[in-house]
Amino acid sequence: MIKITEQAQNHFSKLLANQETGTQIRVFVINPGTPTAECGVSYCPPDAIEASDTELKFDPFSVFVDQLSAPFLVDAEIDFITDQLGSQLTLKAPNAKMRKVADDAPLIERVEYVLQSKINPQLANHGGRVTLMEITDDAFAVLQFGGGCNGCSMVDVTLKNGIEKELLQTFPELKGVKDSTEHQRGEHSYY
Repeated sequence: MIKITEQAQNHFSKLLANQETGTQIRVFVINPGTPTAECGVSYCPPDAIEASDTELKFDPFSVFVDQLSAPFLVDAEIDFITDQLGSQLTLKAPNAKMRKVADDAPLIERVEYVLQSKINPQLANHGGRVTLMEITDDAFAVLQFGGGCNGCSMVDVTLKNGIEKELLQTFPELKGVKDSTEHQRGEHSYY
């Protein structure tokens, strides 16, 4: 479920050495499956462990994940990076905002998953997002841009060279991507 690098395991071991005996680590998602989902890591004292928690055993500690967060932490990775600027614990959870869908799920669900887990996090860097409106009978994904993407001068490049390219590589059954947005420049637009 969660990959924890050796560096992160060493970091957790050092932190736990200064805690009450029996204290472990908890990984969780606040607002899982929503655009506002956030992941966190905290200490987990013995009295905070629930019977429904999933326990992931590492040496010499365990990580506990609550039942609600578990499906949204599939393929998550925790690392501890040291560089010229210092040290930092990182948690990447590509499925936090949307639960991973099965490979045999309907096409619309699989496309929505890729948009939410891969495309929208990139667009969010510019204050933008994209929403899947439909998949037409002739296999076109119809998208609507929002936020900073609405009215952006680069929206055509983003659509064709970014989103469409990614979706066609992932889903060969799609023929293309269409934009249903009435683009209007405004203070919100990214230039």
